[in-house]
Amino acid sequence: MIIAATIEEVRKITKEWKKEGLAIGLAPTMGYLHKGHESLIRRSAADNDKTVVSIFVNPAQFGEDEDFEVYPRDFDRDSKICREAGADLIFYPSVEEMYPTNFFAYTDVRTMTEGMDGGNRPEHFKGVCTVVSKLFHIVGPDKAYFGQKDAQQLAVIRKMVRDLNFDLEIIGCPNIREEDGLAMSSRNAYLSHSERQAAVILSKALCRAAALAGKGERNATVIIQDLKETIMTETLAEIEYIQIVEPDRLRPVTLLEKPALIALAVKFGKTRLIDNMIWE
Repeated sequence: MIIAATIEEVRKITKEWKKEGLAIGLAPTMGYLHKGHESLIRRSAADNDKTVVSIFVNPAQFGEDEDFEVYPRDFDRDSKICREAGADLIFYPSVEEMYPTNFFAYTDVRTMTEGMDGGNRPEHFKGVCTVVSKLFHIVGPDKAYFGQKDAQQLAVIRKMVRDLNFDLEIIGCPNIREEDGLAMSSRNAYLSHSERQAAVILSKALCRAAALAGKGERNATVIIQDLKETIMTETLAEIEYIQIVEPDRLRPVTLLEKPALIALAVKFGKTRLIDNMIWE
């Protein structure tokens, strides 16, 4: 497995792979990898001849009061996970490599980023779209892999790829959960013991919502109210949003007549967690 820190190195390697006719997969990450990331890498390794994993904590997607400086980092552990999962190349750039002095060009997707996570993080998706578009240009993958847990991000990136005519396929991969149901996230490391126990209420609430819909309830307002009441049984939970939207366009749904994305963001102490499910 190769570890490269510069854009020039990565381009040289991937161009050689392309000359050989090899298919390339990309798994963009911010590091501190868990089994969810590992599943993306393994899927890419199964689908492609070569797999690139980017590990870059992207400052452009963090707000002023967010956790960029303290975001968990452990490159030695990450590289071991990448190697065991089948990665061929890790792209591990510095901030200066990705955002040189006098960097002014940004990529953004309007409307789809105004609700859900974008509602309280107005610059977040501009940073996400910019770094992901840069990675696509640098690596030139045939396929790129993203987790369904970041459902809004996945929908926004798919829209960006369609609108800007990127020549690659976006693959969404299922949520990976802990044994007790908590969606895996690098930010779970921030949770205290009591917060970690309380956070399980998110998956329980989503399961209740699915059961409610399964019994015939189609009114989104009723389902959202049930989600709210369930989550608020945990005194440590502070709800940021609960929304039911179309999975692709992220427009609000009033009646569950087609597949719908049920998504939420909740804080436990200072830790903000997101979770979701697709209702079929």
